[in-house]
Amino acid sequence: MSKGPGLFSDIGKKAKDLLTKDYLSDHKFSVSTYSESGVALTTTTVKKGGYSSGDVAAQYIYKNTSADFKVDTESNISATLTVADIVPSSKTIATLKYPNYESGKLEFQYFHPHASLTAAVGLNNAPPLDFSVTLGTPTFALGAEAGYETTSGKLTKYTAGITVTKPDACASVILGDKGDTLKVSYIHFMDQLKRTATMGEITRRFSTNQNTFTVGGSYAVDSLTLVKVKLNNHGTLGAVLQHEVIKKSLVTISSEFDTKALDRTPRFGVALALKP
Repeated sequence: MSKGPGLFSDIGKKAKDLLTKDYLSDHKFSVSTYSESGVALTTTTVKKGGYSSGDVAAQYIYKNTSADFKVDTESNISATLTVADIVPSSKTIATLKYPNYESGKLEFQYFHPHASLTAAVGLNNAPPLDFSVTLGTPTFALGAEAGYETTSGKLTKYTAGITVTKPDACASVILGDKGDTLKVSYIHFMDQLKRTATMGEITRRFSTNQNTFTVGGSYAVDSLTLVKVKLNNHGTLGAVLQHEVIKKSLVTISSEFDTKALDRTPRFGVALALKP
């Protein structure tokens, strides 16, 4: 793929990942294995409250094609086929699900040194359409996305964004929810591996006249241990401790509580991911 501005979904992704990734509210255990034929098999169990669920996922990669399959304890089956470079600098993704087969989707992504675009269509009798386009370079990009419902002939969503990326920082502005939400974020990396960082995000919802300001950060204690913290102006404080117990195998512990209501029970989450 060419090194261009990236997809529209990449705008603001670094800040979003720092504020949301690895913040858990359940107990999760997963084990991955890899065969000599190139098949990766992952078994996952999740316990949330008094409810437990699980799934088995398999992935096979051959040259420029990958196939993913997943079956869960609710008898849901999903399959994703990804093929790169059917057209040069492109990626085609087909997703099928059962029994909710109407949620299947066919997506096409195209990458250019100064632009990228995506087009997706639902695989049902009244397929929804999604489009996005991004223009710019790896350091500066602006883009927009929209969703169209063929049955009603109405736009279901439209979002615009702009981002500026430097080796040690990234800033983005996103106008979403059909113009109702404005989100501004900035993240600054403190090390070359980008494991230690600080960030701030302001979200303005015009319909409710509500502002949310969030600050957060991550700190690499050493090469095996990472700590993350976030706090917003509504008093919600979250923290994550992640440690690599053995190579590629992680244990993650997270907690979140309301500093303005300390009598409430904090939310805790634990995840253990074992990989060979």
